[in-house]
Amino acid sequence: MRRQEHPEVDELKLTEVMAALGDPLRVGLVRLLSDGVERNFGELRAPVAKSTLSHHLKVLRAAGITCSREEGTRCYVRLRRDDLESRFPQLLDAVLAAAADEGVGEHVGLNTAPSADGCA
Repeated sequence: MRRQEHPEVDELKLTEVMAALGDPLRVGLVRLLSDGVERNFGELRAPVAKSTLSHHLKVLRAAGITCSREEGTRCYVRLRRDDLESRFPQLLDAVLAAAADEGVGEHVGLNTAPSADGCA
């Protein structure tokens, strides 16, 4: 099993978080994960190839926005809401509210039948 890299809370950098949130697909993923539910990679639906979706999830993880874990051949991802809130108070709420107002990321959703894909 490969080790997933997740920055510690005190290592989160505003510029890296903002850069990761600069893509509409990644904002859509964050909106989807903002319900607090840990999701299987295969549950995520986006209008891109699986390899591209994997890349976007890797960018979010590297910036410290999400956390992923492997369980056998499955990969699960969740939003690090509490960590982001403690490091950058109200930033995530502001981003999510603006994204909802502007419809950013609405093209990202959930598959009805999740597949057993590996981690990003």
